[in-house]
Amino acid sequence: MKQTKRKAALLLALLTISSLSLAACGGNNDDKGTSKPENKGTESAKPSASESASTGSAEGSPASDLKPYKLKLVYEGAPQADETLVEEALNKILTEKINATIDIAPIDWGAWDDKMNLMIASREPVDVLFTASWNGYAKNVAKGAYMDLGPLLDQYGQGIKESLDPAFLDGSKIGGKNYAIPTNKELASAGGIVYRKDIADELGIDMSQVKKIEDLDAVYKVVKEKKPGMTALYNGGFTSHFFVELDFLGDATIPGAIDKNGTDAVVKPAEEFPQYLNALKVTRDYFQKGYINKDAATTQTSSLDAYKTGNVFSTVEPLKPGKAEEIASATGLEGKLAQIQLTGKTVATSETTGAMLAISSTSEDPARAMMLINLLHTDKEIVNLLNFGIEGTHYTLSGNVMTPTEKSAQYAPGVAWELGNQFLNYTWNTEAADKWDQFKQFNEGALSSPALGFTFDSEPVKTEVGALANVLREYQKALETGSIDPDSVLPKFKAAEKSAGLDKVIAEKQKQLDEFLASKK
Repeated sequence: MKQTKRKAALLLALLTISSLSLAACGGNNDDKGTSKPENKGTESAKPSASESASTGSAEGSPASDLKPYKLKLVYEGAPQADETLVEEALNKILTEKINATIDIAPIDWGAWDDKMNLMIASREPVDVLFTASWNGYAKNVAKGAYMDLGPLLDQYGQGIKESLDPAFLDGSKIGGKNYAIPTNKELASAGGIVYRKDIADELGIDMSQVKKIEDLDAVYKVVKEKKPGMTALYNGGFTSHFFVELDFLGDATIPGAIDKNGTDAVVKPAEEFPQYLNALKVTRDYFQKGYINKDAATTQTSSLDAYKTGNVFSTVEPLKPGKAEEIASATGLEGKLAQIQLTGKTVATSETTGAMLAISSTSEDPARAMMLINLLHTDKEIVNLLNFGIEGTHYTLSGNVMTPTEKSAQYAPGVAWELGNQFLNYTWNTEAADKWDQFKQFNEGALSSPALGFTFDSEPVKTEVGALANVLREYQKALETGSIDPDSVLPKFKAAEKSAGLDKVIAEKQKQLDEFLASKK
């Protein structure tokens, strides 16, 4: 274990130094599965409408030589009232740089899975798509939803390669290929809660006594009694990989994980880990006590939107420095939120693939799509405009510090961690001035998973993965929000997983992981 920690510390130090010193910043599946448009992202990766363009403008010709093209960007987040205004502002810059305009097309959190699955299945024309290890990355690669970005990255993504530590690109590969570009952001992972500090102070609750999830019982009891109209814990659930410290090997939507804190690297279903079972038990207890909203298993209202109502006390979150302040800025609760870390700090491939942008295999101009991603990693004006809106309208700017205006709520996506290079982002006046230095400190001392750098290739078992997805859809959210009794339902869930081919998927994950670990010796 000591040796593992030393390796983790060395890796994190290298990653942090590289990312922060640069501070410039955050598939087609070949012949696998579905068909793809011809000449999209293969061989020379030359697009039909943008044959020689590169970073911002062209490598041998100006942007005006490119045919006009409208890029569609789809990410997970709430649609914004001033989206059209921001699109118009972006279009002026993008037209000059790569002769492109943009259609920002966010999909709300609750509707994401269904709409994304339909979009992929129907082969809807899209250019850039958000994806992540917890969001079906490997599963969608096996479906042929994303392009192999190797040739595109080499030709049109030099800014990405110069600013993003190679460990991010290496850690997000499947079968030796990149199908998405990771956000340049924090590496370590920790679980905790964000909560209404103003309410805790009003009710006299000492949050410093909260050290583990069981300690929240006393807190939520007071909130429920004294603020009966407030939801103590919105959507519940302490079972996320960042909370139970499980490594799902590149895609948290495919069953089979190892313990990040272990050394044996044995792949098992989450239900066989005691920390996961305890999380189910505590969550169920909190649901029955009325701490969690009754519609937790079915609601499509995101936690950000729920916070905006003023009736939510806390949420479970993957933490990083300034997480509470980010949520506060996106919800109009500046100065009213705080966070508590309740787990250790770990790093796994799930962190290097925790937020990425892929190019859809339905894109009509994949090179132009890569140019956009490249700009999101290198162009400060563009990435801040997309993330925070228009200076002078949605915020005022002094140096690199933003102050809200009366129109800030009109454009507050709150998803800067999804899009490009976080180290280029401005900070709000309510955030720490040394936020990015805090990111560096946060990464220090994190424990690395034995499988760091490995991403499961689900292609050999894609039929079983598809069947398991239906089982998870039926049981998982209800179980993990405490909405149903795990003692009576968990056996049915396990049986359904077995029938859908769980054992075959676990065996394939173990086989690939063993091969990966052997190659590292």
